[in-house]
Amino acid sequence: MKKNTGIRMKEFSVRLVVADDHPAVLVGTQHILGTAGTITVLGAARNSTELIALLDSQACDVLVTDYAMPGGEYGDGIALFDFLGRRYPSLKLIVMTMMDNPAVLRTLLAHGVRCILSKSDDPSHLIPAVHVAFSDGTYFSPSIAEMMRHPGEKEPLARPGLTARELDIVRLYVSGLTVNEIAERLHRSKQTVSSQKSSAMKKLGIERDADLFKYAIETGLLSSSAPPAP
Repeated sequence: MKKNTGIRMKEFSVRLVVADDHPAVLVGTQHILGTAGTITVLGAARNSTELIALLDSQACDVLVTDYAMPGGEYGDGIALFDFLGRRYPSLKLIVMTMMDNPAVLRTLLAHGVRCILSKSDDPSHLIPAVHVAFSDGTYFSPSIAEMMRHPGEKEPLARPGLTARELDIVRLYVSGLTVNEIAERLHRSKQTVSSQKSSAMKKLGIERDADLFKYAIETGLLSSSAPPAP
């Protein structure tokens, strides 16, 4: 008969933070993840300033975050994800988004984000995605997987050869930010941002800002961005 040593093995738990600028999404995501016995939700953030404060204050394994999350000191999108990768190299990312642009999705993959969920898909994908991300795996929710397999008519418009930075600048500009505000958010000079915006427009064959907004609508960038800044 085995003796009871009185020692219990520590229960497995993934330490997780959620970030989204929409309160309803934030609360709903926390509730769903909180039902999993293997996940500990450490906290929630509504912008990158709150997010970095949370991550600096406690060790975290997985971050579930929106793509477009304006209003924070550290920006959002690719710029934020690159920053997170440098500051917290062991942190695993799950991007939860309404983006329907295959080029943007491939850019995420190129920057090391391998778990992507569409907000239009069933939230039941959240918990398995967390476990896959924690294990360094790849997880696409059904809509994202379908987009990656069959990009459809948006593909020609979505492949202009823009760099990740140019794509982010276009997205921020059409969301309502000025060149000065973008420069402040991305910690770049006004001249650099203006030059990259011009370069993006040249690659797209666009000369007017009005046509840039039209491109953003056609490729899903504008509909997936934040509302115009006040």
